Amino acid sequence: SSTISQYLIPKVIAAFHKRYPEIELFLLNGNSFEMEQLLMENKIEIALVENDSSKLNIKYTNFLDDEIVSVTGSQSVFSKLKLISLLDFKQIPIVLREKGSGTLEVIQKQLNKNNIKFDDLNILIHLGSTEAIKSFLCDFDGIALVSEKSIEKELLLKQVVKIPMKGIQFNRKFRIAFRQGQETLSSKLFAEFLIKYNF
Repeated sequence: SSTISQYLIPKVIAAFHKRYPEIELFLLNGNSFEMEQLLMENKIEIALVENDSSKLNIKYTNFLDDEIVSVTGSQSVFSKLKLISLLDFKQIPIVLREKGSGTLEVIQKQLNKNNIKFDDLNILIHLGSTEAIKSFLCDFDGIALVSEKSIEKELLLKQVVKIPMKGIQFNRKFRIAFRQGQETLSSKLFAEFLIKYNF
C-alpha cells in the first residue's frame, strides 16, 4: 500500500532483483483496502499493507514497526509547539489520508480506544497520498498525521516539524499478506527477503 510502496519497498526490490535477477517483479500501488481486494481477486501474489484489520482467507505476517506521527510545516503557527494535548488535538485544523487507507484506519482505531470521536476532530480535508499531504503542509496552519517513515527527508531539510502528542500514540505494524494456501515459491522468497531486510 501507499506508504510502503513510496518510502520502503523500492530499495528492497532493487536488492532482491540483484540477488534473484531471474524473478520478474511488478509493483502496484494503492491503499491497503485496494491491495487486499486485488489479492482476493487473485490479481497479485502478495500484498504489503499498513492497516490493522484482518480479512478472512488472508494470512498476515509482520515485517516492520511504524508510528504515525503528528507534523506541521516549519512555517506554520503551530511549529513552535512542544507538545499537543488531546484538547489541542481536537481543535487544531488537521489533514488526513483518504478512506480506505491503512493510516486512517489505524488513527480511527486508536482514537476509539482513547474515547475520542473521529467527528470531534477539526478535519479540514482528506487527501489521497502522503506526498499530497506533505505538499499541503507547506502553506497550511495545521497538523497532519503521517508515517514517520515518510518524513525522514523533510525533517532533515527542516521543512516539517514533528510535535509529540500527549496521552496518545499511533503505533502499527507493516504486514505481508498472502491468500491462505496460495503462496508461490517466488512470493515466499520475496517475503523471507523482506523480513530479513535491514531497513
